[in-house]
Amino acid sequence: MESLRKPSWLKISLENGEQYTKVKKIVEMNKLHTICSSGHCPNASKCWGVGTATFMIGGDICTRSCKFCATMTGKPKTLDAQEPEKVAESVRLMQLKHCVITSVDRDDLEDKGAEHWRKTVEAIRQKNPNTTIEILTPDFDGRKDLLDIVFSAKPDVFSHNMETIKRLSDATRSRAKYDVSLSVLKYSNDKGFITKTGIMVGLGEKEEEVVELMNDIRKAGVSLFTIGQYLQPTKKHLPVIEYVTPEQFAKYREIGLELGFANVESGPLVRSSYMAEKTLLEAKLKK
Repeated sequence: MESLRKPSWLKISLENGEQYTKVKKIVEMNKLHTICSSGHCPNASKCWGVGTATFMIGGDICTRSCKFCATMTGKPKTLDAQEPEKVAESVRLMQLKHCVITSVDRDDLEDKGAEHWRKTVEAIRQKNPNTTIEILTPDFDGRKDLLDIVFSAKPDVFSHNMETIKRLSDATRSRAKYDVSLSVLKYSNDKGFITKTGIMVGLGEKEEEVVELMNDIRKAGVSLFTIGQYLQPTKKHLPVIEYVTPEQFAKYREIGLELGFANVESGPLVRSSYMAEKTLLEAKLKK
């Protein structure tokens, strides 16, 4: 399939000022992984330029091979026992008011990394008591016992991405299932957490299918929702079927707000942690 030409609204400006250099140095000094780099995020330079980054724990090799994701797939290395403290110290050095943590899937581990998640959130909280913490986790195969381990650390926001509409889910994600992801989000909401999810568009979905997903996640209790344009990381990944217009993104946002989401970030360059601190504040105000 011939690749589509990127439209003008997907052009980004690279930033490499003093703050960008500071964040880059802290990440490299502590030998940390960020989804900003591993996920080829189009907002990386902008976010680093204002002193924010989304840390990726559990290493940089994922046990799953989703067809949209740029993260490496294979056999992960042993967990770094010092990683929780390294992340906590990096959050302190960056003086973050709000931090976002994500991870690779660790299906190779008996607890799928749940205990490592708990230790990381608790380490951040201990060293940075005034920093709010948002976590973007795998599905843990929908196991409530493992989710409970993560929940015990009491993050301020729990996020797990649906990634795409129901019809395209199995063809896009290597192991995760649409209904399992919905159950994870519902369990988070039932436990009293501010719950968030995100999807990509441009994979061939129809508007009515996106609205169907919105209704499904609202019923599950999701209050924060992000929608962004899928960008093909390499030729080995799924091709872009459509570059969704800014007008359509604006329409999705209006539909989402009408359905009762506390906040909807919808735009071509929006990613899961986009404007994360602002969306948390809005969710708290509407609680």
